Amino acid sequence: MAPQIGSSGFGTRLLNRWHAKRAARARPAAAFLSQPEPRTIGSFARGKQLLAGNFLFAGHLVDAPDHMLWDISPPSPAFIEETQGFAWLDDLASVGDLEARKRAQDWVFGWIDAYGKGRGEGWTPDLTGRRLIRWISHALFLMRGMSSEQSTLFFRSLGQQTIFLAHRWDGATPGLPRFEALTGLIYAGFSLTGVEVQVDTAIRALSQECLDQIDNQGGIPTRNPEELLEVFTLLNWAALTLRESGRDPEPAHIEAISRIAPTLRALRHADGALARFHGGGRGLEGRLDHALANSGVRIGSAEDLAMGYARLSAGRSSVILDGAAPPVGNASANGHASTLAFELTSGRRPVIVNCGSGIQFGPEWHKAGRATPSHSALGLAGVSTSRLTQPQVLDGIERTFLTQTPEHVPLQHVVGTGTTGIIAAHDSYVATHGLTHMRKLELSVSGRELSGEDTLAAVKDADQKLFDKVLDGTSLQGVPFTVRFHLHPEIDATLDMGGAAVSLALRSGEIWVFRFEGRGELALESSVYLEKTRLKPRKTKQVVLSGVAMDYATRIRWTLAKAQDTPTVLRDLEMGDQHELLKAL
Repeated sequence: MAPQIGSSGFGTRLLNRWHAKRAARARPAAAFLSQPEPRTIGSFARGKQLLAGNFLFAGHLVDAPDHMLWDISPPSPAFIEETQGFAWLDDLASVGDLEARKRAQDWVFGWIDAYGKGRGEGWTPDLTGRRLIRWISHALFLMRGMSSEQSTLFFRSLGQQTIFLAHRWDGATPGLPRFEALTGLIYAGFSLTGVEVQVDTAIRALSQECLDQIDNQGGIPTRNPEELLEVFTLLNWAALTLRESGRDPEPAHIEAISRIAPTLRALRHADGALARFHGGGRGLEGRLDHALANSGVRIGSAEDLAMGYARLSAGRSSVILDGAAPPVGNASANGHASTLAFELTSGRRPVIVNCGSGIQFGPEWHKAGRATPSHSALGLAGVSTSRLTQPQVLDGIERTFLTQTPEHVPLQHVVGTGTTGIIAAHDSYVATHGLTHMRKLELSVSGRELSGEDTLAAVKDADQKLFDKVLDGTSLQGVPFTVRFHLHPEIDATLDMGGAAVSLALRSGEIWVFRFEGRGELALESSVYLEKTRLKPRKTKQVVLSGVAMDYATRIRWTLAKAQDTPTVLRDLEMGDQHELLKAL
């Protein structure tokens, strides 16, 4: 009989261990029902790195060419999660030669030897689901040249992990972890013989998770675009597995895929990458297009808000703005104070960005990346649009959540003469300063000019009284504010026209020029660009407009436009990307 434990992180871990050891004592005689096909696309460059003994996981690089992966002392919990999930198997399979296969086999059997008896951190429902998908997907690659004894050991471990997952999928946190657990269970249940699992229960549970976690906009509670892509990919895999087994996915499952696809299209920049908000990155190259193609959903991008984001696109340019309140509660564990922040991409080149998630660089970077100054947004001095709680324990991990978030974030699309635009506002500064922030963005139909207007206004009588009180507290010096525009690291920025403009040179050859109107000061300052695939933050620049709110309405206008001699059509070759690949090798 399983121990009776509450829902605490400690109780969850204890239940996982109990069921892991129980499953490890089983002796299932598993085999494949049919030849599995790879579900994922790996990185050849990362595969070559692994073969060279360069282990880059969760922002940590461990150089250990003569060591088994499982002999390395993990530098962080995120490192453990990435290795135990076996996503690196995609990368070795993408290399696909004899050396890569031998390395993959050694590490799989090394895992069975070290953890196969129910020991270690890898026995959680989400990691087990992720691991099962990889082992089964790459079975043809892994099993070639295996001895009969190794094959028996491999299938036995697959069966044991499936049994564990059948008992513990409901212990996964709702959202992405539970989608991973259920998809892994469905995939294993229909791929393996000799393992008795209640696949029908998993199918119904996945359908219910779709109803609970995917809203009418095709979004998820965390509002993380990259996480939405992961959920979408898992739902596609589960649907494909069911159809290959002669089963139709549940209606709620299919409807969730149909809702998510147009949302992801709306969150895709002109370069094909995802907008970086609320802890999400750009996504693995090709992953989004592959997932959209697999879904079979041909509906275009969402016309209104997509998971709370508004999109403008014209010519070669795309603009994506965070136009809704941030996530709250447990869903905000990686949420950012990014209300009304935006990103701009021109062709294949990101121009205006957010700094991104610093979680892989430690708690201080994680905290800094979530603050309003790390986003291309307006902020009052020393105040973010949302605050962070004191650290709390969730699933056994210390986390902080968003609090004092904006309550009202009205937004509307507008059409002007030769432009399309967005007008939005938020009330985050009303309680502290009596000020509402309003932002207007307009993109020309050619995509060559983005104009913006940021306004701080004390709208109601009560707001004006509070603003007067705050103003008195500054000895009538005003409330300082900054409007930040973080630049992608590959942009060369210079101050021009005696400090009245900033020129931005893209690697494509495009030149964009930033100008502003109103009372304020323009500066070019240092910034960082945070990427999960890097060892440390990348240095970059940010354009900063500084001003002081002295009246009930303070307005500052700005434009970002291509220089007149920039051609409309460019043949943008990714010369710099080849250099990065060579550096990785």
